[in-house]
Amino acid sequence: MSIFRVAVHIIPRRGILDPQGTAVAHALQMLGFAGVADVKVGRHIVIDVAAPDRDAAGKSAREMCEKLLANPVTEDFEIATVESA
Repeated sequence: MSIFRVAVHIIPRRGILDPQGTAVAHALQMLGFAGVADVKVGRHIVIDVAAPDRDAAGKSAREMCEKLLANPVTEDFEIATVESA
């Protein structure tokens, strides 16, 4: 077994209200960043997991997201990176 560091991004699904993202987008526009069209505020989670290989570590992290880390009704997730720790 090796230790892998897995980075996960969790964001609100399209169509779900994100008041924090709306506030950040508005603030950025007021600061002169006129090109900002939309902002989604989510979570970035880093997990160190023991697994036999990179694919198994990614699969384990995906299962964690499906079972606990992401709310399947309101959030989407992506496994951003899986690398040796």
